[in-house]
Amino acid sequence: MAGTLAIDLGSTTTVVAHQGAGDQSACLLPLPPFSSADPVVIPSLIWLGDRETRQPLIGRQVVEGGLLEQDGPQLQRDFKRLIGQPSRETSASWLSPEQSGRLLLEQIWSHLPEALAPDRLVLTAPIDGYRGYRQWLLEAVEAMDVPDVALVDEPTAAAIGAGLPPGSRVLVVDVGGGTTDLSLVALPGGEGRAAPIAQLLRFGGRTLNNSQQTLRTAEVLGKAGLAIGGRDLDRWIAAHLCPDWTSPPRGLLEVCERLKCELSETEEALALWTPQDASAIPLRLQRDELQHLLEERGLLSLLDDLLETVLAAARAAGVQAEDIDAVLPVGGSAQIPLIREWLQQRLPGIPLRGSRPVEAVALGALSLTPGVRIKDVLSQGVSLRCWDQRSAEHRWHPLFMAGQSWPIEQPLTIRLSCSQAEQSALELVLGEPQAEERSEVVFVDGLPVLRRNSTGSARVQAWPQAPVQIPLSPCGSPGEDRIELRFWIDSACHLQVEPLDLQTQIRQSTIDLGAVR
Repeated sequence: MAGTLAIDLGSTTTVVAHQGAGDQSACLLPLPPFSSADPVVIPSLIWLGDRETRQPLIGRQVVEGGLLEQDGPQLQRDFKRLIGQPSRETSASWLSPEQSGRLLLEQIWSHLPEALAPDRLVLTAPIDGYRGYRQWLLEAVEAMDVPDVALVDEPTAAAIGAGLPPGSRVLVVDVGGGTTDLSLVALPGGEGRAAPIAQLLRFGGRTLNNSQQTLRTAEVLGKAGLAIGGRDLDRWIAAHLCPDWTSPPRGLLEVCERLKCELSETEEALALWTPQDASAIPLRLQRDELQHLLEERGLLSLLDDLLETVLAAARAAGVQAEDIDAVLPVGGSAQIPLIREWLQQRLPGIPLRGSRPVEAVALGALSLTPGVRIKDVLSQGVSLRCWDQRSAEHRWHPLFMAGQSWPIEQPLTIRLSCSQAEQSALELVLGEPQAEERSEVVFVDGLPVLRRNSTGSARVQAWPQAPVQIPLSPCGSPGEDRIELRFWIDSACHLQVEPLDLQTQIRQSTIDLGAVR
């Protein structure tokens, strides 16, 4: 089965998703014995029996083997955030973060179902370190037999996976296993601007080292984080329920994690814990009891400090809290009701979008990638000739620029006025911007000299076909907006327009204006 495979390599868990070539929707991919059943994720864990082992334990195998509390050099964990970073803390682990990440990807790839033969692989990268991450990925996937490899930044993938449109300002609240990060990002795209698109690292089996296509990452308006995550919450619960255990064993922490997860859905949770060589102990926890515990430990105060740091940075960039379009919780612990209530209280009126916090990044990466090809980026832009009332002359107004990905999901809306009295129709004269000639060769005393061209804006070459006429009834006059035009580019790379007569409020049928190169 062909299609696209997305791998969201996380510090705590890794999500694998697949979308078939003809499928309209994607699904999470179980990979036994590495992945858990609910949710379908792979713990980002590797255990090496010795330095030369060819049979490492991966994900759930490490958990079920009871190896998490053996923090020796054999255990590889929390390596994702260090990949590609120029400066980082030293570790006694047998593998470097880059080696650990590569081994995990290789094991995932080698354990794909036999019927699955993806022809495209897309991976996600942290927005603040994707340059080093990109180089590592090129090397990590070198041996994988997949024609196309693409990369997308995580906040953009999470937001798109949650159904947010390009151009949105999104507060991404990522509560992972070991860290909590708040990032206020502005997604690329919006009305008439280039939408997010995955960056191709390999196309048709060829590495694109010199490709002009670049990764359109989200713009970070503010970011803050701290080294507290879901694992710390599990330890708080263990200390609360079993205060006699100063160093809780892994089995107890697993039970506490299960209680925490159940309390996201119910008001009370009960689980049995069986210590070694002892009888089972029932552990019971209520939701309000957990909330009081987290407040007592200062979790909300820490989140308040992070949020204020992020909003202060955003205000410095001219963005206020009310300008945020949505709040997006991602990560398993982001489902805790107390955290979601805190977000709604601190940011009232801003929609909370987080129905699939664990898989949002992987699913978003898929939606940015299926069908992506080099031809999906405009090689030439398109402009519209408009009447400029101030200068009393026609000028070219850019609609879509070279490098814009297509199809365009968010139409560009502009309004036009008439250039003369009793005007019975508006002409849509389209043109193609020509490459700006920044310099020219002239001869001085018989010698060629390069001279800068200061002619101003680039020339526009009008399209050869006859302009489309939009009739006006009644006739229009200068000085007032008369027609509203919604432009977009469809899946065939044809420019479409939908006119609305602002005087009569009559919306005309969509007009196909022709192909854009």
